[in-house]
Amino acid sequence: MWLSWLNGLLICAGLIVAIGAQNAFVLQQSLRRQHAWLVAGVCALCDWLLVGVGVLGLGILIAQQETLMEVARWAGAAFLAWQASLAFRRVFIGQALVAGGGGIQSWQAALAATLAVTLLNPQVYLETVVLLGAIGAVQPSPLGFFIGAAMASFGWFFGLAAAAGWLAPRLASPRVWRAIDLVIGLILAWVAWRLASGSMMP
Repeated sequence: MWLSWLNGLLICAGLIVAIGAQNAFVLQQSLRRQHAWLVAGVCALCDWLLVGVGVLGLGILIAQQETLMEVARWAGAAFLAWQASLAFRRVFIGQALVAGGGGIQSWQAALAATLAVTLLNPQVYLETVVLLGAIGAVQPSPLGFFIGAAMASFGWFFGLAAAAGWLAPRLASPRVWRAIDLVIGLILAWVAWRLASGSMMP
């Protein structure tokens, strides 16, 4: 179970720690101290629910069919290798995460905006429900994988909310993001290789 937990933690962290609208929004609200914990909680909860549907729902169906398990293994490995290549590409490009302007005052507006930035992105369903579900299906312990993935999500979003003031100037540095993307790329490439080689198979 511990290996599955570690795989879930590393893979989800590798996917979630990236420059994007959702992370910029969480950072923005946290810096302005406007419903930061609500925003972080909704982002983490949405991830938790979607990954749960993928790993414990779709993943269970996949695990019952040997052919689907093989398809899931190779599709998951290809996806992670692609994500790793994107991370390595960002190392050479150099980007930064900068909070946008104009905070949101009411908690209702903050909730609506968080749901929109989280759930209106089609890629979130591909990553959480389909691909993490497929990767979770080939783990010795899908539940352990799900717990690890959930911990990565909660840790990242609540960490952003709690340490926004300290993180903001550092995450605005392309040099810092080059180092982060290099680590992410190495982790995802390593996991992709293990998945493709069959060493993750139960």
